[in-house]
Order: sequence, then structure tokens, then C-alpha cells
Amino acid sequence: MRVLKGAKPWLLVLLASLLAGCGINNIPNYDEQVKAAWGQVQNQYQRRTDLIPNLVETVKGYARHEQETLTAVVEARAKATSIQVDASTLDDPEKLRQFQAAQSQLSGALSRLMVVSERYPDLKANQNFLALQSQLEGTENRIAVARKDFIAAVQRYNTEIRTFPGRIWHSVMYSDLPLRESFEATSADADKAPEVKF
Repeated sequence: MRVLKGAKPWLLVLLASLLAGCGINNIPNYDEQVKAAWGQVQNQYQRRTDLIPNLVETVKGYARHEQETLTAVVEARAKATSIQVDASTLDDPEKLRQFQAAQSQLSGALSRLMVVSERYPDLKANQNFLALQSQLEGTENRIAVARKDFIAAVQRYNTEIRTFPGRIWHSVMYSDLPLRESFEATSADADKAPEVKF
């Protein structure tokens, strides 16, 4: 403290700018970027979840005997919305895996619903259905982009706390911030191309 009291003001300014430029703030900045990216992932999943009731109601009118598929979509939606992973629970890898599995199950159910719609020409021509289908496709694209951005934010954050000088700052000042989990393929066959039969 005596050193700081007798220090020249220009020396303090130089010291402060050196500390600011050496990456001391990178870790909390990157941590916040991870949280923001995760919020965007959740936002896009919520958008998809909000579209599903309208889509199911539209299909119901045309495909009454496809009750099993409709029920699967509704149940998958309920399961997907019951598992919440927010910024405070983002550090729990098991919770993140459960969330991913529920979202994958919902994606599968929606895919089956789209296949069912192919059997009903009147449904395929319905303007409401076409609009909902288009919105759903757009949302799936937004989910993919949001997940990609989240993965990049997690990679940047994890790299920062594992490399020099971030590793030092992490051990000295930010040891309470753990490594972050990223998205992984939830299907065992995710690395194989789907088989399409006509």
C-alpha cells in the first residue's frame, strides 16, 4: 500500500492499462458470452415449442387417425419443456445431456409428423399448415445457428481458462468458474448418413 501512495499518477495509469490489456477480463467476458449464447439457444427452442400446438391442431383436422404421431409430438413437447437448463444450471453436464435428449426426441417426433403430412394432399395445400411448416423449418435453422454460436462461445471460454495467461487469471481470480459443457451428438448413429428408401 505504501508503494501505491507514493507512486506517480502516470505509473498507476500504466499499471492499470497493462492489467487491462493482459486478459484479466477475458474470462468473465467469455463466461457472459457463453451464458448469452445459451440464452439464444433456449430462445430458439422456445420459439419451436410455441409453434407446435398450432401445427398439431392444423394436422388434427386432416389426419384424425394419426393420433399416435400427434400424441408423440405433444408428449415430446411436454418433456422438452419440463427440463430447463438456464445460466445457473449450465454447469451441470447431466442436466445438459437430459435437455439435449429431450430436444432430440422432440425433433424426431416433429420429423415423423412432417412425414405423416405427406400422406394428406389437402393438408399439404393448407395455407396455415404451409406457413407453420415454413416457420418450423426456419426455427430449426435458427436452432442450429444458435447451437453453433453456443459451441463457439464455450470453446473460446474453455480455451481461455486452459491456456496462458488465462490459466493464471483463472487460478488466481476466477477459480469459481468451471469448464463449460458443450453440445454433443445425442444419437449413437449421429455420424452416419440417414438411410432413405422410396
